Amino acid sequence: MYPEDLKYTTEHEWVRSPGDAEGSVRIGITHFAQEALGDIVYVSLPELGERVNGGDTCGELESTKSVSDIYAPVTGEVVARNEALDATPELVNNDPYAAGWLFEVVPADSADVDGLLDAATYQAGLEG
Repeated sequence: MYPEDLKYTTEHEWVRSPGDAEGSVRIGITHFAQEALGDIVYVSLPELGERVNGGDTCGELESTKSVSDIYAPVTGEVVARNEALDATPELVNNDPYAAGWLFEVVPADSADVDGLLDAATYQAGLEG
């Protein structure tokens, strides 16, 4: 259920390396997170060129149940946003690991990505 080629955070974000932009990583939320949120109706993402700090809030997901913060898994500059989510935020629910990605960041330190959780550790945290 949790792709092994991704890294994860305890806040339920995933990181795919590399992203589409040179030197970037792609970020989204996990299946667990989208399921807990319910039907996502609005997505607020960081702006292109914005610097995000690992662990800090950088956006929001609004669902029919609640509003949830998006946390930056790594520090760096935002170089891409999934603009398709403006018209179809439900992509986050329907395809959280592909079409429902959120944004891309060029990490200030690539070691930040290495320090994230692997799939087995993330899943064990959910079960424990």
